[in-house]
Order: sequence, then C-alpha cells, then structure tokens
Amino acid sequence: MDIHRFIESGILEEYCMNLLSTEDAAFVIQMSLLYPEVKQELERIELAFEKLSAEEAINPNPELKNKILSALIYSDYPLDINNLPVVNKYSNAEDWLKAFAHLIPAEQPEGIFIEVVRYDDKVAQMFVVACQDVPKEVHTDKLESFFILEGQCRCTVGEEVIMLNAGDFLEIPLHTEHDIEMLTPRVVAVLQHRFLVA
Repeated sequence: MDIHRFIESGILEEYCMNLLSTEDAAFVIQMSLLYPEVKQELERIELAFEKLSAEEAINPNPELKNKILSALIYSDYPLDINNLPVVNKYSNAEDWLKAFAHLIPAEQPEGIFIEVVRYDDKVAQMFVVACQDVPKEVHTDKLESFFILEGQCRCTVGEEVIMLNAGDFLEIPLHTEHDIEMLTPRVVAVLQHRFLVA
C-alpha cells in the first residue's frame, strides 16, 4: 500500500467531515492504527479543522442567544404550571398571562391579590394582581424580580425611576430600597424571589 498516496487522496479530510460510509471510516481507523504517518496526518487535519471552526465561528450576543432559545422553548408550548421556568427578561408575558388567567379575580381586589404558583428551595413565584402601591422595602437574602403581564407601574430602585409595562422584567439588586407605584387601575405580574444559596 502506498501510504503517501493514501494520505494525499483526501480520504482523511472526508473522514474528519464525517462524509465516509461506515466501512470506509473503519478502514481509515484501521490505517491510522497500522501506520503512524496516517495517524499523525489525521491528527494534523483534525486540529486544522478545529482551528478553522474556531476562527470562523460566530459568537452571537448572549442576550440574543437567550432570547432565541426562550422563544424556541416557550412559543409553541403552553407553560406547564406544575413545572414553571424561572422568569427572565426573555419570558413571554402572553404565555404567562394565558397560563394564569383563571387566577385573576372576577372582581377588582381592593389591595393586592397573591397566589403562590411555585415554591421550592431555589425559587418562589407569585401571581399578583395589584391595585395599590407597594411601599418601600429592601431585601438582603433573596433576589426579587417583577415580570409585568398587564398594566403599567413605576418602580423606584435606589435613585433610579423605571417605568414598567406589559412584557417588562426588572430584577432588584440586593440591599437596594425599592417601591412600586401603580399607574393603571391594576397591574398583573409575576413576583419572583430567587433564594441565595449558602
């Protein structure tokens, strides 16, 4: 067997690109075990392909990647209310509102209606219908966030004032005073607490 001709044939490149039949791929493996020159050339080609892949790879913006994944995961499937995901800025407000529409009180609550929809050692999620402002508070042991499903409110976080509408997500930093002012007769939201693990 002419090893040089075998190496130059292009079969090693085809092997690396997974273009060979099972039989041909097995033959390449056998040749690499029998001939150190074939094994060495195969390793060189594999490294070249890895380098080329790394150089030509497009690393999407992490936010865009998460948004795409979130859309793929949740857009075609209703939320499983028994296995809820952690809410983030890419969550779909319509999906959450549909999943928990049955919890919205028939009559406008006088204050704040809260229904716990998830509670475990990592996350607590509450479905909230608020018709009154939430006074100033500070959290030191949990990350609090709001995901607005319906309505509009204004949240003051430290010195920053943030307007929130349906679809908006806001995470409150630890040790930061915050409050919420209702700007519509009611605000429907998911209140989420992520517990700090020691």
